[in-house]
Order: sequence, then C-alpha cells, then structure tokens
Amino acid sequence: MTMNSRERMLAAINRQSVDRIPTDIWATEEVWAKLRRHFGSNEEAMAGLHIDGMTHISPIYVGPPPPPMPEGESANFWGMRHKLVPHNGGTYNEQVFYPLAEARTVADLDAYVWPQADWFDYSQLKGAAETARRERVVHCGYMAPFYFHNLLRGLELSLEDVLLEPELSHEIIRRISDFFYAHHRRMFEVCEGLIDVAQVTDDLGSQTGPLISLKVYREFYAPQHKRFIDLCHEFGVKVMHHDDGDCRPFLPLLVDMGIDMLNPIQWNCPGMDMRELKAEFGQRICFHGGIENQSILPFGTPDEVRAEVRHCIDSLASDGRGYILAPCHNIQVVTPVENIVAMYDEAWRYGSLIGQR
Repeated sequence: MTMNSRERMLAAINRQSVDRIPTDIWATEEVWAKLRRHFGSNEEAMAGLHIDGMTHISPIYVGPPPPPMPEGESANFWGMRHKLVPHNGGTYNEQVFYPLAEARTVADLDAYVWPQADWFDYSQLKGAAETARRERVVHCGYMAPFYFHNLLRGLELSLEDVLLEPELSHEIIRRISDFFYAHHRRMFEVCEGLIDVAQVTDDLGSQTGPLISLKVYREFYAPQHKRFIDLCHEFGVKVMHHDDGDCRPFLPLLVDMGIDMLNPIQWNCPGMDMRELKAEFGQRICFHGGIENQSILPFGTPDEVRAEVRHCIDSLASDGRGYILAPCHNIQVVTPVENIVAMYDEAWRYGSLIGQR
C-alpha cells in the first residue's frame, strides 16, 4: 500500500497501519532560509526531504490596530510587546511587556481590553481548509491558558498568582479561556468537517521537572483544557497537546481528558523515557516529535543523527503505529543542513521498513 502525505499522517494520528513513518518539521525562519538555499524553495525542501507535514490555517485579524511602538518593537492584539533580539546567528522576537503585570483587582481586569472573536474575519477560512486538505492534514487552532497567563502577567507573577491570588488567577484564566473558546468555536463552525487537528496545549514542564504541581493544574488549568478538548471533539477535530520538558505527572489526566497526540517528547528530561511512554499510553495516543534538538541534531554528526532517528522509531513506533517523526522543537539556526538531510533521509529509509516489523 502506498499512501499520500495526508493519508499517512491521519493513519498515524489514528494509530493505524502506515506505509512508512510520517514526518513533520518545525524550524526557525533562518533554518528555512538555509533550506531554500539548498533546495530552491520551501516546497522543494519539503519534497526533497520527504516531509509529510501539516498545513496551518487561521482567520484574518481585522480588529483594532496596535498602538505605535518604539523602533524595533511590535505589539500584538493582546497588548503584548516584543523586540527582536540576536541569538546565535539568528533572532528571536522576545517579549518585553506584559499587559497585566500591574493588575491587582478584578477592576484592573475590567480596564484591560480583552480580545474578541469579532476581531477576526472567518469568511476565507473554509476555502483555505478545502484547498489545504487536498494534500495535507489541516491544522487550525491554538488554546493555551497556562501559557497565556504567563504571557499576560509574566512567568514569575503567574506562578505566584495561583498561590497568593487565587481569585484573581481564576478570573484571568477564565477570561483568557472564554476568548479561546468563542474564537475556536467560530473557526470550527465555519470549517465543520474540514479541520483535522487543533492544539490544546501548554508548557507545564521544564528541563528538570514540572513548573506547577498537579494540584494547581487540576484546580486552575485542567478544567479549561477539558473544555477545549471537548469542543474539538464536538467537531471531529483531533487534539494535539504540546508540552515541553518533564510533563510526565500530568499525562495520565491529559490522556483521560482526551488528548489524541503528544508533542514534543523530550526524552532526555526526567520521566520522559520513550519506551515507557509508548508502553503506558501508546494504545490511546499518537506521539509527535522525539528527535533530540539540543545536542544531537545541532551538534552531532550525521551518523549520530541517523542513530537518533532509529532510536525514536524503535521506541515510539515499536508496534509500527502512532508516531509522527519530527524535531523536539524548532530546528535552530546552528543546525547544519547536512544533519537535517540526514534526519529526514533516515526517517524515509528506516521508516519505510515499518511493514517488515
């Protein structure tokens, strides 16, 4: 059996048999520029590397324009401000202003201009989805209440809030989540039956352990995650949950709530052994990611990258199902093109042996 990219990705998401292990890519713009120089264009890079991938679609923002910013800074519709900062030969758009950092009361929250679903034009979304799904899985949507609590308050304050200001925290999280819910319901209604995947996501883990306790998660964030997961499933949309670092304590609850995919599987973090995750959750979810992106992919040899590809396939696709191979996060500008080529070439070659397992 030979599958196209859409069929292969959907089969993996549904934990069905595939003709080879499907692949996806996350990369910085500097990396895409390197790939364009090597292959000619983004499309030629995708084809040359045998990347199945997803097509990401979103509505058009038509809401209030952001206020004027100092040179080199930008603002989004949340009022968060960012500044381009050089980093290892590339740039990152780092946040420099947190709109609710000074909020102390519900009245302060009332004074903030919360985003509205009406700030978006959804009229072109259905056509975009219909076009995209001819070739690839369609991804639309991103709901992350913990992360946006961090972005509105600042990481330190948001971590303190849930312990010192629980009522204020509940109200901030509710208002964030109400916008996400209304916005995504509009998208899903316009594109009913056309969207394959949406993210209900949050970075609950760090390199060494969880950022919050399971008790805090259950009280403040899990109810919103469940609300979003149920919304996705109401429209037949699969739920991808992205969670960096050691998110192991949260996984039983997240799987029980209904996530369909887990990304990025940072196996070098505590509790994230790939074989253990596959054994415990592999009959219920698809895994996405896995390729170690902090040392092996950027600084290893091509042979070491190939060995890492085999390691991930053997661990997360031990039964030949339920795995989409991708880097653990955005491929960074310090990564040699030779290593990127080695990763996807080995995924294509070794991943094509899946039918012999």
